[in-house]
Order: sequence, then C-alpha cells, then structure tokens
Amino acid sequence: MSSLLNITIGKLVEEKAALHPEHPAVVYSDRNLRWTYREFDDICRRAAKGFMKLGIDKGEQLAAWSTNTPEWLVTQFATGKMGAVLVTVNTNYRTAELEYLLKQSDTTTIVLMDTLKDTSYIDMIYEIVPELKISEPGRLKSSLLPFLKNVIVLGEKRYPGTFSWEDIIKLGETISDSELNRRMDSLEPDDVINMQYTSGTTGFPKGVMLTHNNIVNNGFNIAGCMKLTVADRLCIPVPFFHCFGCVLGTMASVSVGATMVPVQEFSPKRVLQTVQDEKCTGLHGVPTMFIAELNDPDFDKFDLSTLRTGIMAGSNCPIEVMKAVIEKMGATEITIAYGQTESSPVIMQTRTNDPIELRVETVGKALPNVEVKIVEPGTDREVGYGVQGELCTRGYHVMKGYYKNITATNEAIDAEGWLHTGDLAVMDENGYCKITGRLKDMIIRGGENIYPREIEEFLYSHPKVLDIQVIGIPDEVYGEEVMAWIILKEGETATAEELKEFCLGRISKHKIPRYIKFTDAYPMTASGKIQKFRLREKAIEMVKN
Repeated sequence: MSSLLNITIGKLVEEKAALHPEHPAVVYSDRNLRWTYREFDDICRRAAKGFMKLGIDKGEQLAAWSTNTPEWLVTQFATGKMGAVLVTVNTNYRTAELEYLLKQSDTTTIVLMDTLKDTSYIDMIYEIVPELKISEPGRLKSSLLPFLKNVIVLGEKRYPGTFSWEDIIKLGETISDSELNRRMDSLEPDDVINMQYTSGTTGFPKGVMLTHNNIVNNGFNIAGCMKLTVADRLCIPVPFFHCFGCVLGTMASVSVGATMVPVQEFSPKRVLQTVQDEKCTGLHGVPTMFIAELNDPDFDKFDLSTLRTGIMAGSNCPIEVMKAVIEKMGATEITIAYGQTESSPVIMQTRTNDPIELRVETVGKALPNVEVKIVEPGTDREVGYGVQGELCTRGYHVMKGYYKNITATNEAIDAEGWLHTGDLAVMDENGYCKITGRLKDMIIRGGENIYPREIEEFLYSHPKVLDIQVIGIPDEVYGEEVMAWIILKEGETATAEELKEFCLGRISKHKIPRYIKFTDAYPMTASGKIQKFRLREKAIEMVKN
C-alpha cells in the first residue's frame, strides 16, 4: 500500500515549483495564458499575501463564485498557502441559495465574477447585501450577513463597495515573504482548507469540511489510478466548484506535477479544440459532456490522437458511450470514479488496464489506503459477496464533518469512523463494486446531485401550494429529470408555467422541475407514508405516452 502524503496544499505547489520550475503548470488555450510551475507558485503567493493584507486569518471562510477562471484556480492554491477555508459556490446558485450558503458558512470574503451569460452575479450580491453599494471596500456592515466584509469582483469593471482582483495582488506587495512563510509554516495538514456544500435530505445544504490531507491524498491516489504523471496534460472542463474539478482535476494534476488545461465554461467544441491544440493526454467529464463531444457535428475534424486517460464520473456511464470514448476519442485508459463530497470525493476507481466490462458495469475498487465494506442497511453487519447492502468507507479521505452540524456529522460517520454513503452496492470477490440503488432520496441530473426535499421546502413557500412531492424520472439525455407532484390549497388554481416562473432566479435552473403534475392525493401505505415509488411509476407511464 502506498504511503500517505503529509503536506499542506501550499507546500505541495511550492515543492512542485522547486522540482519542475520551467514545466508548464497551467494553460488557458483560448486566452494564451501559460504559467510554468515557478510562475504559478509565484502568483499564488502574491494572491495569498493580498488575502492576508485584507486581514483574513487562517480558518476564516473565503468563498469563490465563478466559472473555471485563472483567478479561481489561483484562489484555491493561495488559500492553501495562507490558511483561509475555500468555500466553493455552485455557479448555478441564485439569491436564495447564495444567501443561505454565505450565512451558514460565516464567509468573510467572496471572490466572484460580475456576470455569467445572462446572469448578473453582482446584481444578486447587491440584492442580498444592499449596504455594499454605499460601503467602503473591506468595511461592509451587513445586517443579514454580519461576517461578510470583503467582496472581490473579477474583470475590468469597477463596482461600488468592492475590490478588484488587481487590488488584491497590489495589496499583497506590502506583506513580506517571511510573513507568508510563517503563516504557511503554521498550517497543519489536518486543518480544514476546503468547504463544499452538498444538498441535504433535510432540505438544506450542509458544508462538508475537507482538510489538506483529505484532498491532497485523494488527488494523488486518483492520479495514480489514471497513471497521471508530470508528462501529462489534463483537460479540465468540469467545474472547479465541484470536487470533480478541484480534486480529480487540479489536485490530481499538481500532486504529480502534470499540466492543467482548464476550459472556463463547457462547450463540446471548445473541449475538442483544446484537446487538439494543447495535445492533451487526459480528459475529464460527466457522461453528458462526453456524449455532447462525441455528437458534435465537427467531431471528425479534430485530432484527438494524444488522448490516453481521464475520468468519467458523476452518474452512470452507458456502455456505448464508454466504447465510443475509447474507440473514437482514443482514450483507451479512461477510468470511472465513484464517491461523494463527504469522502473528498473518490472512494473507488477503475484502473487503466481494467477490461471495458469492469469499467462500465462497476465503479472500480477502493483507492489505496481506503477501506470499503457493504453492510445490511441500518446495521453494521457486513454482507457476503454478491449481496446488496449499503456501501460504507473509512480512511484518510473521510471528511472532518459538516460545518456547525454535529448531529448530521454523527448520522453520517459512525463511532468506528465509517462513513455511511447512503448508496446501495454489491461487491465481488475482487473488491469491485456495482452501485445498485440509493437509500437516500436523491436525483442525479447530468452529474448534479439534487435532493427532492430542498425543492419541496422551496415550493412550499408558494402561497397556493398545500403539499408537494418531488421525484426523479429517467431521462435519456440527463440520466434523470425532476418532476413535482403538487396538491393545491382548496379553491386555488395554478399552471405549471406559473410555478416554474416562481422558481426562476431563486433556485438553480437544473433544480426547477421539468415536469409538474397537479393531483388531489398521493398513493399511501396503510400507515400513511407517501409511496414515492408509485408516483415515479405513474410518472414514467405518463411521460412515455
């Protein structure tokens, strides 16, 4: 078994800069930005000093809300140097979700894009914190978010009450190298350094606290399963705000000194162009991304001959897609990974030399230094090979816990340190697992985890809604789609459009139910429990017809 790394994120990138100073670390093909490992380490140090100048202490929460920009990447490793906890914000978030996250996480600083496509992030921040417009930068006093002090906006344009990214780099010039080095030396590998919000079955997202050790080692072991080395160039079109981007992507790359080739916002053509132009050897994506790339009308015009490895994860991988990625894209060593944010995130992964059947029918076997067992749900009794049970895992990769939520932490991690995933699985005698179902009530749409309870809680706030049940139904493109069964209050009438309109701008687009059906009653058990599986059966029939 390989030994574990015992190093902070900040020291890791410093180590790689010393080992491979002139080796390319970061390439943004479309903007011709190229940093060697020495240059990347330097810009991360400058940003870290800027954050220190703002008065951000180690252990304080700093949120990043943007697509895969160079500044997001720098922020990840800069916070890793000066000890602020990076809180990753889903780019699909709207006002209700953002307000909840900033409040629950006690975030003191947020770095954000001003706009994304037709959505204004700056307008949303001003809506939540109207005091920002008349504040001096760094001196925000918000009644709603008392912890929030600094708002840093990416881009050329200046906004009242905010700092620009250039301001932060400039501020850092007044902090000495020795001050930053002292801060770096004060950090421990077991300190929390990353916090990602995962929707909860209770309806509210929970902040998963991950340490340097969690994500450095997970990245390193993921790289090992992919056979990723300093010679590789990894195209990263998956979002940084997910563990897929910032652990399977950036941490895996830096752990071995590979070159990161991020794609700022996913488009199939841009990914194909980037792989061709930068001679990428690895590519990450959820199945829907690979499907979009394979089906791009210009697919055959691109030279993908350098592709070898990568990861497909986020939802079940159809065998035909896997075959096409191997045969048409040439990624013969593509792997499948499985896990959850609470396990930082990968628990199991296939290996590059596994036969294709194992790569589509299973999610692989445990990573090095990771324990996996299958138990009878609700107990700690292990079941035999080939018997379905709940997948549990233990090791360096298990989260520190949920932020300010000891009850939920104790429900997820038992007294022996086993994380109960809530996923049903079957293990074979070689340790390879098939995921066969879910104990928890979750929808996976295009690689995004959606908890019905969160949407139910939100739609309950509509004045006409008496009761609501949200389910997932199969979908050819996204794997699953969201459907809501709604009982209206007596005497009320409403349309599906009206309810969708109510959701717009307040919850993420992918959470807005695609199908809305009004009903007078739900199928129940004798004890009065709603049978969601019956609603699902009924819905599948309706959608078919």
